[in-house]
Amino acid sequence: MRSVDPSRVTGALSQLGAVGSRMALASVQVLELAADPVRQDLASAVRRSLGVPGEPIEPAMDPATAFLEPGGVTRRVHADLPSMLVGGLAALLLQALHPLAMAGVAEHSNYADDPHGRLRRTAAFVGVTTYGTKDQAREAIEQVRRVHRRVRGIAPDGRPYAADDPELITWVHSAEMWSFLRAVQKYGPVRFSRAECDAYFAESAVVAYELGAHWVPRSVDEMTAYLRRVRTDLYAGPQAREARDFLLRGVGRRPEDRAVHMVLVAAAVGILPGWARAELGIPWPPLFDELVVAPTARALCSALRWALAPGRSPNAPAA
Repeated sequence: MRSVDPSRVTGALSQLGAVGSRMALASVQVLELAADPVRQDLASAVRRSLGVPGEPIEPAMDPATAFLEPGGVTRRVHADLPSMLVGGLAALLLQALHPLAMAGVAEHSNYADDPHGRLRRTAAFVGVTTYGTKDQAREAIEQVRRVHRRVRGIAPDGRPYAADDPELITWVHSAEMWSFLRAVQKYGPVRFSRAECDAYFAESAVVAYELGAHWVPRSVDEMTAYLRRVRTDLYAGPQAREARDFLLRGVGRRPEDRAVHMVLVAAAVGILPGWARAELGIPWPPLFDELVVAPTARALCSALRWALAPGRSPNAPAA
């Protein structure tokens, strides 16, 4: 069989002009329709393997009843599920460095026995406080507050801890929001301006205040200063290292599930501050993230985005 001259193909396509463009668009639409059943099956399989809810919450669009402003930045940041998964894993690694927060998780949760259940509950909480009504969000917040009132004890370093401690609430919230935004900025379909990032921290602060925080960072500068200040209190004790190993190892049994988790967790490690990776004892060779992890993770996020959110704009809810 004779090979096709690429230059002749290019010339022919250029002569088709507008007609060719319309035909190409029609072909893409046909392929999209043909791919829908495959995409739906893939979406179900992906959601099962990741342990996320089967269907996203119906967003409250009335500003009078919505918990967060429907047109706000927070909904846009939280709209991309693949990058939110990266951010969620990064947040867990970062949160583990606070010995009191980690003690509460280690001694009062079953994350090792039911990791998908914990992920579903966390995803549901983020979803309802982002897209739900005021009544829905406050009901979910009150459920968390009830759980927090029971979570208390003595950490391995001898200090008492309580999950409803306002400072611990600030830490958990800040680590989560910082990680979500950083992941979306690196792996999401859109990039947010400095003003939008400030708005994100300001808007999402209401969740922490309703949970019982007395103060939370409400801008990029405040978040940067807060992380710098709290860093002296963070270290990787035995409980943190155990959580680290669990998160890095994953729970997938099928090779494809393990491969997806490996890429997501590598992307999560890559967005952590350097000092956090060093404290967690995770080696990170120079250029490894740029040349290996980031391109692979972006490709995976694009594939997951295609499977999980067909035809959805970057600003539509995905959680």
